[in-house]
Amino acid sequence: MAIKPRPSSGPSLALWLALAVLVILLDQITKTLIIGTFRLGDTQPVWSFFNLVRVHNTGAAFSFLAGASGWQRWFFVGLGFVASAFIIWMIRSHPTQKLFCFAVTMIMGGALGNVIDRLLHGYVVDFLQFRFSILEPLFHGGYFPSFNIADSAISLGAICVILDEILRVRRAK
Repeated sequence: MAIKPRPSSGPSLALWLALAVLVILLDQITKTLIIGTFRLGDTQPVWSFFNLVRVHNTGAAFSFLAGASGWQRWFFVGLGFVASAFIIWMIRSHPTQKLFCFAVTMIMGGALGNVIDRLLHGYVVDFLQFRFSILEPLFHGGYFPSFNIADSAISLGAICVILDEILRVRRAK
């Protein structure tokens, strides 16, 4: 009697976790390079619209809650761990939805990269700075708030979650 191969349910949880670890490693390596090369507030122009900088963010996106008295550090650390546990549960619950799993893996990798910063330093190290004159009405001098690889992974994940939902709705029609 032949054993039928089990139908593929999609990439394993281990693969998604490895991808999250890759995001974390890239994020932490780049931040370590910035910390070793730049002092707080240093700026190195690369192109007319892009600088490498060293900025410390004690808050969340766009420095939300940066002026709080310190409780936000532990709030964001806890939130990162709770979100990661929930994301692992979602990946295990939807293993065949590759775009969705990729999206939430990027969010988890980015969130944990920033959690590591908060645990090690008490703040998140940001170092990518873009300037576009079209942003001047929104941001002083047209400088978009500085960010890092973890933030980029979170943004990519959010875009992919939206794309996955749009595709899912279209398939349901």
